[in-house]
Amino acid sequence: MAQHGIRAQQRERTRLTLVRTGRELFAGSGYAAVGLSAIVRAAGVTKGALYHHFSGKEELFRVVLEEVQQEVGARVAAAAGRHPDPWDQLVAGCGEFLAASTAPEIQRIMLVDGPAVLGWSEWRAMDAAASARHLRDALTTLVEAGVLPAQPVAPLVHLLSGAMNEAALWLASPAAGPGDLADTQAALDRLLLAMRDPGGGVGR
Repeated sequence: MAQHGIRAQQRERTRLTLVRTGRELFAGSGYAAVGLSAIVRAAGVTKGALYHHFSGKEELFRVVLEEVQQEVGARVAAAAGRHPDPWDQLVAGCGEFLAASTAPEIQRIMLVDGPAVLGWSEWRAMDAAASARHLRDALTTLVEAGVLPAQPVAPLVHLLSGAMNEAALWLASPAAGPGDLADTQAALDRLLLAMRDPGGGVGR
């Protein structure tokens, strides 16, 4: 029994090592440039050990992407949770998503390689279970409370999520400057206020 437990711990350590190593390599070089040989060499394991845990490079990447999305989702939830007011929770959560997503590692894995490797539909499903879930819950609460005008929530989720993903990609590109994150967050705040007060206009 004790031997079985030791073997299980060793298998779990090997799996965690492969995920950590894969994440480092995918973030540094991109999915396409990383081969299985490089992953197992860096992890110090055999290809057989990798195939014991994953069907191949794509499944390993999927696990890495899920881990990254969950981390971003946790950051969004933590930022929102620091505010008692639901509206402030939405604003803080959206701002935190932008800040978290502009890290080069997050941007490469979550926004660039994620849709390219897994396909748009699967990537969207994974995103919906992570960061987009917090956005959907926040918007639903605000609509039900009358803070936002009565309307279907799903279109708002997709519009805001798409806008923030695109903004994060731009902020992580060489074209963005050091002050652009603050400017983008301010623009997002104005966009959110326009949703709350449609008659006021974005420029007010």
